Amino acid sequence: MSQGSATGRSRTPPPSRHEHPAIDEAGLTAARHADKLLAAAREVESTRWVAFLDPLPEHLRDDEPRALRATAVRARAAYGPKDSVRDVLPATLTEPFLDAIDRLIRLIDRSRG
Repeated sequence: MSQGSATGRSRTPPPSRHEHPAIDEAGLTAARHADKLLAAAREVESTRWVAFLDPLPEHLRDDEPRALRATAVRARAAYGPKDSVRDVLPATLTEPFLDAIDRLIRLIDRSRG
């Protein structure tokens, strides 16, 4: 029996990130914005937002498409109605990040068919 499922059929691995250059670039763009947000959160000593934002840039740079979507959705959660990164950091940083995350999610969703 070949490697794969219990039925003996091999499973095709999901496409890797480099096979989707637009998604890769959108992830890298979002990561650059996340870096700026993280630096600003550190500057204003917002421990809550530093902790939230700290893992995002690395994941936005390195995650494969399936995990990348989960990371983007998590990043999107920073814009909640009751607790928002907008309350602590300037719009000049928060809005470009939000735009980049939304674009990334749209690209990933379109690539799924």
